[in-house]
Amino acid sequence: MRTLSVFGISAAVAVSTILSAQSQAPQKKADADQDLPPAISVNVDVVNILASVRDKRGGLVPNLEQKDFTVLEDGKPQTIKYFTRETDLPLTIGMLVDTSGSQRNLIDIERNAAAAFFNEVLHKKDEAFLIQFGEEAELLQDYTSSARLLVQGLNQLRPSSGVGGLQPGPVPTVGGPRGTVLYDCIYLAANDKLKGEVGRKVIVVITDGVDEGSRLTINQAVEAAQKSDAVIYSIEYSDPRAYGGMFNFGGNAGDGYLHKMSDETGGHVYRVDNRHPLDMVFKELQDEMRSQYSIGYTPTNDVKDGSYRKLDIKLNSKEMKVQARKGYYAIKPETH
Repeated sequence: MRTLSVFGISAAVAVSTILSAQSQAPQKKADADQDLPPAISVNVDVVNILASVRDKRGGLVPNLEQKDFTVLEDGKPQTIKYFTRETDLPLTIGMLVDTSGSQRNLIDIERNAAAAFFNEVLHKKDEAFLIQFGEEAELLQDYTSSARLLVQGLNQLRPSSGVGGLQPGPVPTVGGPRGTVLYDCIYLAANDKLKGEVGRKVIVVITDGVDEGSRLTINQAVEAAQKSDAVIYSIEYSDPRAYGGMFNFGGNAGDGYLHKMSDETGGHVYRVDNRHPLDMVFKELQDEMRSQYSIGYTPTNDVKDGSYRKLDIKLNSKEMKVQARKGYYAIKPETH
């Protein structure tokens, strides 16, 4: 088990992560089939976008063609060079499970549903890792294509024991105990785990959406996900008993934050309730990840100056709605 930590050091937040050299995740092999589209990256000449399309009833639409899409970058039309349906690009999943005190009664359900999900969704070239977070983030299982190892990691899920007090956690925080470091965990998953990977990259986070004590802001978490080309799928799962039943009236307090993270990165928010249990949500998520469109284009603005470029993906039909990230960062090439 490895603890991941984010520290606030100055007014301009600085980030430090504790990952031993031995725990560095092996990179995916770059020898993917030659006929696959380019890896999802903006450090090369091609910008790739993963998109899902839904009809008016919310059902997935898997049979569109390239001519049905129009891509605008900063308002300017772009020429689509690559287009595939139900892409076979390798899939990398970062599963983040909220084990803070408010989720204590849900952990067994989360464990069982996530185990079934991993057994169904992982294909030969896919990999996943597992992190639990409460007062700190802990890596329970590093990159693996083995559903068995991921299930073993899920068996380690436990309510967060807390930081500070008489028995502090493995990594002390600055400024006293924290509650649920959701944004810090998203940042670490995106920046430290997914940034160097190729193929399709998704973060699946199971949480009530309430952040209490992260050193980083939601905007910094979203930016990290965008820079790593990761799509955030949020599963809103809350226990009303933990909040005195308040979530039964007016919705979950964290709902808006989950929508911001998912909408900005091209993901989706799934809400668990009595009519929509967690195992059903995982089945819908699996269907979505296997019904995506991969769209690639060479931007007319080829200057890699680190700036944010706004994306707008349009469909010819007004009967359908496209779900894709809102933009990307034209990251400067790394110098060696």
